[in-house]
Amino acid sequence: MTGRMTPEERRRRHKPTKTGVVLDEKKIVITAMRMLEEYGPAGLSTRRLGRALGADHTALYRYFLNMDDLELAITDELITQVTKDWHPTGDWKADLRRWGLSAHEEYMKHPQAAKIAATRISGRPAEMAGVEAILATLRTAGFSDLQAVTYYQCFITQMLSYAAWDGAKTLMPQKEREADIARWQNIYARASPEKYPNIAATAGLIAQLEGLDTYPMALQILLASMQATLDQRA
Repeated sequence: MTGRMTPEERRRRHKPTKTGVVLDEKKIVITAMRMLEEYGPAGLSTRRLGRALGADHTALYRYFLNMDDLELAITDELITQVTKDWHPTGDWKADLRRWGLSAHEEYMKHPQAAKIAATRISGRPAEMAGVEAILATLRTAGFSDLQAVTYYQCFITQMLSYAAWDGAKTLMPQKEREADIARWQNIYARASPEKYPNIAATAGLIAQLEGLDTYPMALQILLASMQATLDQRA
């Protein structure tokens, strides 16, 4: 896409394009997310997106400055899906645990989009609302402003890192995934007790690592550490 964009008040007319298609930002973003999962980042272009929407690709300029702007909108849409059913209950640990697990689950539904969103700051409404809600949860719990901001970063980075990691594994070709599993089960299982005593002692458990979902455990560890900080303040 180019660096041109129609002003906000004009680009939301919801009038049909020349091909008779009524576009809006949400429709474009959802279609782009679907195409990302189907074709990967290399297969997402304005022309292909326009064809998928049944519109001339130039109509997309009414909504987005360029592909980077579209990626930011995709990032915000993922957050929208996470937060639409999330409401604080007053139990900060339970609220953050629920937010983290639902976010990880949602991002895993869209692993290609998650890889993009993992390192982007959109500055859009859903993201800002999410940041506001998490900071409010932390500050209300009794964390100082510095602690709230620091733990927010830890909390979000942990979730995004796991989402990107777990998502990348689901995108691996089946042959490569099976080869990795075989290495855990074969190479590590035959590790020399003299040279690798700890690997040899735990080889049976190591062979199960590939199918183990460790994000809930990592999240619980982080929340416990945050609780310890509050206890020390008290």
